Amino acid sequence: MKNVVVAQSGGPTAVINASLLGVLEACRDYPTSFGRIYAAHHGIEGVLQEELLDLSAQDDEELQLLRTTPAAGAIGTCRYKVSPEQIEDLERIIEVFRGHAIGTFFYIGGNDSMDTAQKVSKLAQKRGLDLVCVGVPKTIDNDLGDQERKLIDHTPGYGSTARYWAYMIQNSNEENRGSSPSDPVLVVQAMGRRIGFIPAAARLADPEREMPLQIYLPEAGLGLPELAENVTQELQRSGRVIVVVSEGLHVGNLGTKKDAFSHIEFSSSQMPVAQVVVNYLNNRGLPAQGVARGQIPGTDQRNSIIYASTVDLEEAYRVGQQAVKIALADGTGYMATIVREPGPAYTISYDKASLAEMANSERSFPKEWIALNRIDVTDDFLAYVRPLIGEDWPIVPLKRGLQRFSRLKPIFADKICKPFIPQAYRKERRQP
Repeated sequence: MKNVVVAQSGGPTAVINASLLGVLEACRDYPTSFGRIYAAHHGIEGVLQEELLDLSAQDDEELQLLRTTPAAGAIGTCRYKVSPEQIEDLERIIEVFRGHAIGTFFYIGGNDSMDTAQKVSKLAQKRGLDLVCVGVPKTIDNDLGDQERKLIDHTPGYGSTARYWAYMIQNSNEENRGSSPSDPVLVVQAMGRRIGFIPAAARLADPEREMPLQIYLPEAGLGLPELAENVTQELQRSGRVIVVVSEGLHVGNLGTKKDAFSHIEFSSSQMPVAQVVVNYLNNRGLPAQGVARGQIPGTDQRNSIIYASTVDLEEAYRVGQQAVKIALADGTGYMATIVREPGPAYTISYDKASLAEMANSERSFPKEWIALNRIDVTDDFLAYVRPLIGEDWPIVPLKRGLQRFSRLKPIFADKICKPFIPQAYRKERRQP
């Protein structure tokens, strides 16, 4: 009987801790197969620094609250890249796992996390460490997996963000209807880097297409001149327009930075896309009274538990359980997946795909789901996304009117390895 480490990486979601709970409770169902269960504090960085939070020592009430605790505050996340040349980092991971008798490693994350899990799995085999590495999918961008969506239909986290956007656009429309004499154009920016699944979900707010709503996906290939012309035409027709833009829309140099995985961090750019669009429209002039205004929801779109999809919460939990089943039945080198069954009714099953297939995979928004006018999505996309947002509100525990989130005790495994500074940190320290 060996111990377990579970960790999270990358941007959090509203349902990420439901997957954590799914892993934890499934491991508890097999007490003769799994020993103590640890959470690496702040992802793979917690492994490197031997900061292993003891989940087996936590109060059950706090663990149950993980189901409706959003984001990554419970055990932490990271954006630390373990590159192939960082041999000391990789060897350190093996050292910590060996020292704490870790037999199973579950990594909750996106494509980069699956790449890390695959690296650890391969090195463990080379070093003779009996270690099972299994991935648990997570990303609001819905860009993990194959373009045909056969290996994995969607990722936990996306359904809740899609629901958030459905409701946010409904609310924005009410605002715009009333304030359009002075603010005829509302520009709203969505997350998703250069992948259009999140802004596309705005159409859920208006499936009958009654709103003056325009959606600009990176995959549609439109720029500022086309956007301005479309806005002008809609203003002449309706007197107002709501413009949803992806944060990765191609509008010129934004002064962006990149993370350790070379992903552009649009939220830290010098000029957000929405502001560029607002400035462009106002400088060009509107064929209506008033001005264009911008709105950027920010991280709330991936962390708001009150907007979370009940379907997403349940699937996130189940996919965590599936990862444990894979670890027991199939061994190392896999990621748990969600597969949609054929037919008009929404039914899914849980399966697996190899970490090699998932590592660094990135699918884009399908071209066939972009409307002919390139500022809308098709009904086929709505049929795909609509079941993911559910029908009911989540039940979030309250205490004195405030949300009651899980608060785990800072009980860590004793450190038995030598102190270690992750290699990437050493590089940063050497820079002037």
